[in-house]
Order: sequence, then C-alpha cells, then structure tokens
Amino acid sequence: MNKILLAFSAIAISLFGAFTSNAQTQTSSKDIFTKIDNYLTAGSKNGFSGAISVIKNGETIINKGYGFAKKDAKTLNNPNTIFDIGSNTKQFTAIAILKLVELGKLNLTDSLHTYFNKLPIDKQNITIHQLLTHTAGFEESVGNDYSSFGKLSKITQKDFFEKLFASTLLSKPGEKYSYSNVGYSLLGRIIELVAEQSYEAFLNNFLFTPAGMMQTGYLLPKWNTKQLALGYNRNIIKTESTVTLYQEAGDVNWHLKGNGGMNSTQNDMLLWYKALKTNTILSKESFKKLTTSYIPMNAKKTHGYSYGWIVNSSVSNTLRISHSGSNGTYYHTLIWFPKKDIYIVYATNANSSKVESIAYVVAKIVLDENYSPTPIKNNVYSFAMKYIKQHSANTSNDLFILLQEKYTEEFSNSRFLNTFGNLLLRFNENLDWALELFKYNVQHHPKDGNLWDSLGDGYRANKQKEDAIKSYQKAVELGNKESQEKLNELIKN
Repeated sequence: MNKILLAFSAIAISLFGAFTSNAQTQTSSKDIFTKIDNYLTAGSKNGFSGAISVIKNGETIINKGYGFAKKDAKTLNNPNTIFDIGSNTKQFTAIAILKLVELGKLNLTDSLHTYFNKLPIDKQNITIHQLLTHTAGFEESVGNDYSSFGKLSKITQKDFFEKLFASTLLSKPGEKYSYSNVGYSLLGRIIELVAEQSYEAFLNNFLFTPAGMMQTGYLLPKWNTKQLALGYNRNIIKTESTVTLYQEAGDVNWHLKGNGGMNSTQNDMLLWYKALKTNTILSKESFKKLTTSYIPMNAKKTHGYSYGWIVNSSVSNTLRISHSGSNGTYYHTLIWFPKKDIYIVYATNANSSKVESIAYVVAKIVLDENYSPTPIKNNVYSFAMKYIKQHSANTSNDLFILLQEKYTEEFSNSRFLNTFGNLLLRFNENLDWALELFKYNVQHHPKDGNLWDSLGDGYRANKQKEDAIKSYQKAVELGNKESQEKLNELIKN
C-alpha cells in the first residue's frame, strides 16, 4: 500500500512539477513575446521593416513580420516574405562541403591544385579548410561582389577565376584570418566540380529538399513572387528583389555564387535550424566540425571563425554561433545558443546602421528578463529625406539645427551630408536641397577637396556653370584629381 502511495505521489509530483514548469515557461514565453513585439512594433513607426523569429527550448516564441515588403502595394512583411540573406549563404556552402566529405567525395585537407590546373605557385597548396576559415589569404572580393542600386555586376566564370588566381594574396595561406567572399566562391566551384552538377542544384538536392525548404535559393525554387520583398536602402532607396534581378539576368555570377545573395524566408530558416539540430543533413561529427572555432578573428580572441559561422563563448558564459549578411539594402542575421537551445532569425529589407544590431538586442531580451532595449531610432537619411520633402531649401538652417540635436554623431563629420547630397543627385530630385547640403559641408570643412568636388556637382546639376567651375577649381587645388576632367568638360562646353 505504501509503495503504491509512494509511486502515486511520485507521479503526482512529477506531473505537477511538469505542469508548473510548463506554466512558467508559457508565462515567460508570453512576456518575451510581448517585449520583443512592443520593441519592434514601436520601431516600425520609425522605419524598421523586416521580420524576427525566436525559438527557445523547442518552442516558437515569436515568428512575425513588421513594416512593408512592398510599400506602394502596402504588402506587409510576414514569416513567408522572401529576403536576401547575404553572406549567410556561406554556411550553406560550408555544409555542402562537409556533406561531400561525408559522401567520401573530398577531404578538408585537399589542396586547390587537386581541382584547378595551371595555378600560380603561391595558390597551389591552399586547402579547403583554409578557404572555409578565411585563412587562405585571398582578398575580400575581385571587382564588385554585390549589386548596387538594382544593378548586378557582370563577369564570366572564366574571367572571374582568372582574375582571382592572378590576384595577390594578402598573407601566406594559413597564416591569419582575412574575410574573403571569393574564397567561398572557390568552394562553390569545387562543389560543382566534385558533385558534377551546379552549385545550387547540389544544395537543393542534399540540403534544402531534405530540410523541407522550398523557398530558399537563387533561381531553382518556384518562388512565390507575391512574397518577394523589395529593398529600401536606408529606407529611402527602392530596389528590386535580388530574385528578380537573377531572373532577368538568367544566371547568378561568381561575384555572388557560393558566398552570398541567396534568398529565403523566416519559415525556411526555422526548418534549417530543425534540420541541423536533428542531424537530418549532417552527422553529429560533421556538425561539431561546422561549429568549432578554428581561427581568432580579433586580437582579444573573443571571436573565432568556424565553417560559415562565427563562434563566441563570452556571451552569458555559453557557446554562441552566429553570422550576418548584407548587400547594403537587405540585412540578415542568425544567432544560435546550442546549449540553451535559443535560435534567432532576423531579416530586414530596409537596412541602416540603426537596425543592423536588432537580432542581438532581441537575444538580450531573451537572455535577460531585466533588460530594457533602447527604442529603435529613425535613421538619419530617412529623417532628413522626410524633412526635405515637406520643406523648401531656404529652411536648410532649421534642418541642420535638428540634425545637430537629434543625430549629433552622424552630423559631426562631413560624410553624411555628402552621401545624402549625392543620393539626391542620383534621384535627380530636390536638387536645390543637394546644393544646400554641399554648401554647408564646404563651409565647415573647407580643406576637403572631395567636398568641393561634390559642391561642383551640385552647382552643375542646378545649371550654375560659373559656380561649378569655381568649385571644381578649388577641388583641384586641394588635390582632387577627378575634378580636373569635370572642369575641362565644363570649360570646353
């Protein structure tokens, strides 16, 4: 009888304990959701546009979009919105390499001369491991590696690799860490040579399809085009989705392939987490290789690089693996605390310096119940653009006073006004405002030839030829060589 009672008591205690624990988890999860949701909802009123997903202990805490995927159409961001994930493409490449290792197709110690002929001596013995860890010595890029304001750079496969192999190494292979997009492009090409199929096809066959990810890739997915997020650089420069650019070009060149530019959704990236966690696409042994810190990334050795992941153990005294990617307009971050089973996916289609760290703010909210985040602030470009659209250029002094008060750090140097003025010239609108910005800059930084060159551009755009000539002459005096050609052209015409 006593044994039965003891057994019943043990079961009751166990069930009650489990119930209490679950209730506490639910309450905690609800509180975390509310904090994150309030933070991002308020931020969306200041220009934040994107999506956040958080899983903790197997439970989805939040999976929600904010702001607009397409402003004109009033299409809202949501968990199925398709974002460019930038350099988070690299972990797909790294895992594809590890998959080929599992299949017995290659070794991490293989050298480049195994796969490429007629290599320069200094590159022949670079290993796959060195490419994966950014220790091969290659520069970051060869020419332009991303699209710029809606235009994709063009280069043939032959020209890309010829330029890459002819480039000068920054350091001896294996000597030190140096982030390299082209190193991962090389890995992408090795995947093609070994697997005897295209880079994207291999990833689709061995990674994405097994994980159930149907909206991840470059060109192969049957994209739900209604879910494509347009880009809004600094929340003011509208661009097409990179998927649309790839479709128009009919290909993805090696400036991006293997190192960046893939697109995905929040829901697909949650499936990615599940596939890695359950060893659906990689063995436990391979996953350990994937997330081992191999090389310090800074002098303090607080961060190390593994294979497509950055490893850090100083946050909350636990292992954190993370990575971010961006093409300037879209920004994407993955953060994973494997031991705490916390996984965060963050995406934005309106990148600026004010929103790049949102994923890490959300991580603090999840990890520290007492943490109260600083509200998301409208970025200075968006603030200034809104002002000039509502005011005439003769109120420029009022704008400068507001910028000094609200954006002291950005306004303290000449870069912001110069960049913003040049963006207005690019838009070919508010040209009188651009001129006022350039005038202010040269008044406060009179010895900067680049700023006088921009002032010349402003005068020329406003059809004030004589003032443009004087500005270009001043720029030339201060050593700006590019102004001489503009000056000659103006004088000639």
